[in-house]
Amino acid sequence: MISYPHNAGSAMTRVIQGGLDGPVVVLLHGLSARADRWKHNLDALGQAGVRAMAIDLPGHGFASKHEDFDYSAHGYSRWLDQFVQTLGVEKLVLVGTSFGGFVAAHYAADHPERVAGLMAVGAIGLVPAGEARRMKTVQWLGEMQKEQIRSRMYRGVLDPQLISEELVEEDYRINNSAGAAEAFAALARYYRERLDDDAVAARLADAASRFPVSIVWGRDDPSVSPDYGARAHQIIAGSTLTFVDDCGHFPYWERPAEFNALLTNFVKRCI
Repeated sequence: MISYPHNAGSAMTRVIQGGLDGPVVVLLHGLSARADRWKHNLDALGQAGVRAMAIDLPGHGFASKHEDFDYSAHGYSRWLDQFVQTLGVEKLVLVGTSFGGFVAAHYAADHPERVAGLMAVGAIGLVPAGEARRMKTVQWLGEMQKEQIRSRMYRGVLDPQLISEELVEEDYRINNSAGAAEAFAALARYYRERLDDDAVAARLADAASRFPVSIVWGRDDPSVSPDYGARAHQIIAGSTLTFVDDCGHFPYWERPAEFNALLTNFVKRCI
């Protein structure tokens, strides 16, 4: 893997890349996470003959954290298009988890001609989340102390050994860096006021006849209920729905071998 900064229009990002050549696969992380959440998956994709690029979304990780960025799915989709244009490719495969799956799905609906395939992993926002679910996220976006971060991480996985104190410390430092609080506050407002209005499954259903759509969920996901994936699958005709056993919200991290086989097979199907 290699890592480097990359300027994409209105915001700088960090790229962590597996594979130097071949068709492009872009991977998007979830809220308060960052590109290195995909560290167990990038080399597997590179070995499959593609250029896999995990990126920090604006407001996260080592990307720009501007107060005036549009932290909605539409705003992220516009920025992602700026990033894609810098790559000079005609088509790419998008993989997104949680909020990153929401962003990837919006981009795919906005620009179906540029998408060779979409995999949404435990994605919020495909169907309406409902007020109770949205307000849980609104609350924790304002809670970035170590104990709160640690508690959320433990709730998201079945195997507590995945959560090291080094990981908690790193998340704490990055999510309290300059501009992070303002970005999370903007995201909280978006969740409170507009997230469900932007539910994207119906729009994606119109575009998905042009490329494969894979919906993947941890069977025991405590964060975004597997029912959301089942409902989205019913709306998006032709999509596939796969449940990964014995894991929670992070199948790419909790069950990397199983997930990598699923992911590489999907990418090969798309390219």
